[in-house]
Amino acid sequence: MKLFDYKISDAIENEKVVSKSIKIYNVDRAVCGRIAGVVAKKYGDTGFAGQLNITFMGSAGQSFACFLTPGMNIHLVGEANDYVGKGMAGGELVITPVENTGFCPEDATIVGNTCLYGATGGQVFARGKAGERFCCEKLSCRSCSGRYWRPLLVGRNVAAGMTGGLAYILDEDDTLIPKIVDSLVILAELCQVNKEIVKIQRVVAPVGQMQLKSLIEAHVEKTGSSKGSCILKEWDKYLPLFWQLVPPSEEDTPEACAEFEKIALGQVTLRSA
Repeated sequence: MKLFDYKISDAIENEKVVSKSIKIYNVDRAVCGRIAGVVAKKYGDTGFAGQLNITFMGSAGQSFACFLTPGMNIHLVGEANDYVGKGMAGGELVITPVENTGFCPEDATIVGNTCLYGATGGQVFARGKAGERFCCEKLSCRSCSGRYWRPLLVGRNVAAGMTGGLAYILDEDDTLIPKIVDSLVILAELCQVNKEIVKIQRVVAPVGQMQLKSLIEAHVEKTGSSKGSCILKEWDKYLPLFWQLVPPSEEDTPEACAEFEKIALGQVTLRSA
């Protein structure tokens, strides 16, 4: 597999750091897929020590930034179509609108449907709305990959296929859960969340609260989000408005379990005895 860009090819071959700016159009599909394939073939999942910093400007076609691997830092200034970040295994993807758009970026769609389909790693920061089936079939999510926050409207079957990681959803309009339900931890069948997979609760664990805040701080730093800045300035007001989606594999983690420290101390005491 060969690449047409010598600088990128050289950076991959010799594990260098390279920065490039490239125009992109909506007929350009699966952009970054070939680069990711070359990196993965030569270094595997985590062996690449170089850094590919590539900024695209324009409207990306389908499957933009697909199959990203660690060491790939991709920034799109514009908007993208469906399947953004498909099969993403690492790296970083930042999507921001052009400056002086004349509208509020947080109110406009910036990526299409089925984003992050099958993704297992990496970080994504997008300033704007996403289409349907966001993070569908996102498996084995860890760290920031899969632990995301979104101020959004959601439809039915949220978290379908979610077997790992945590999701944070800002519910300002109180529409995710029926208003008649009033409890700390709610059975998933009472809301729009996929009941076979996850439970939903407020962000009660201190570690989870810190994680959520750090995610929003990173989002603001990467995208300049005015909504994120507002949330951070009024943290005590917004924190109670977030829901945390928790699959069974994460129920006993410090991010999801408010009693984690007490349980851990109890286990240590029992083992010492």
